[in-house]
Amino acid sequence: MSTTSITRFPCRSCGATLEFSPGAEKLVCPYCRAENQIEAAEAVQELDYHAAIQRLQSAAPTDQVSVVHCDSCGASVTVPEHTVSFACPFCAANIVSQARACPVIRPNAVLPFRVTREQAIDAFRSWLKSRWLAPNALKREGRLDASVSGVYIPAWTYDTRTVTAYTGQRGDAYYTTHTRTVNGRTQTYRQRHIRWSHASGTVHVAFDDVLVEATPTLNRDDLGHLEPWDLKACLPYRDEFLAGFRAEAYPPQLDLPNCFEQAKAIMASSIDSAIRSDIGGDEQRISSKRTQYNDLTYKHLLLPVWVSAYRYQNKVYRFLVNARTGEVRGQRPWSAWKIAGLIVIGLVVAAIVVAVAAANR
Repeated sequence: MSTTSITRFPCRSCGATLEFSPGAEKLVCPYCRAENQIEAAEAVQELDYHAAIQRLQSAAPTDQVSVVHCDSCGASVTVPEHTVSFACPFCAANIVSQARACPVIRPNAVLPFRVTREQAIDAFRSWLKSRWLAPNALKREGRLDASVSGVYIPAWTYDTRTVTAYTGQRGDAYYTTHTRTVNGRTQTYRQRHIRWSHASGTVHVAFDDVLVEATPTLNRDDLGHLEPWDLKACLPYRDEFLAGFRAEAYPPQLDLPNCFEQAKAIMASSIDSAIRSDIGGDEQRISSKRTQYNDLTYKHLLLPVWVSAYRYQNKVYRFLVNARTGEVRGQRPWSAWKIAGLIVIGLVVAAIVVAVAAANR
């Protein structure tokens, strides 16, 4: 038979069992009303999620890979054995450099290439023709400046169950009726007001495959335009998937813990939406929130991208193709004449609208 131990707190005055007094943060005797101070304790310990993710990183299997740095665009790419010189897949600059050994977490997932090189080139040409604010000569003179290279870019995905305690305010709308005189006529109107009240609570939001690309070479805006990635189609990593392709190595500033900071920022908007829904009312204010990240797991995966550049009037513009969907994102020149013409047309239309409105008064 199990026994349960119950801790009792005797009153210093009469010996009766003390009770906690809500709001007073003291123990009070229910019989003689004597107050007994609660002994000071150590400060509340913050449970640091950084320790948990550092444990994940330290337990992850690692590889030593040979990496060279491109001085032209800053990319760090892996080098196959017995390779001394090759073109950077991101900017086509020739790289002749001594490779260095870098420890990296071994990928455990890969999204294989599905769009072929020929399909990527066709997608680029279609994209180029659709740039109607680009110079007309671009469609005739724009040409591929380098071969189209298949590159795997590193990325992390994070799964976690978040628990967020929050405080805030709930705003409930109410209306009052007023009258006013306009041009000698009395009008009745309703004025909206907000009645604010305190709100607090806890929300639970689960996240699956929060994606953070770990490439310093491609900017966030370009990568965002390549999304979405069909992450459910990821396969367990095998070296065979990299045959014939390059792979970019993630730098220390984009390792597992640092990219989790970016993942937190991505998750924040969903957490805020859950808080506002929990507060209810017509308007909400969030004063404070504290989030715990439970059951945190990750994948280190490789995403497939076709990368190349085209030349126009002796200037090189880079473009990217999502090697799963064929989505294109690229740099392009703008036609000053077309933009100026568009502005003139807008001003003419605005002038016509103003003239018609004035005539109808």
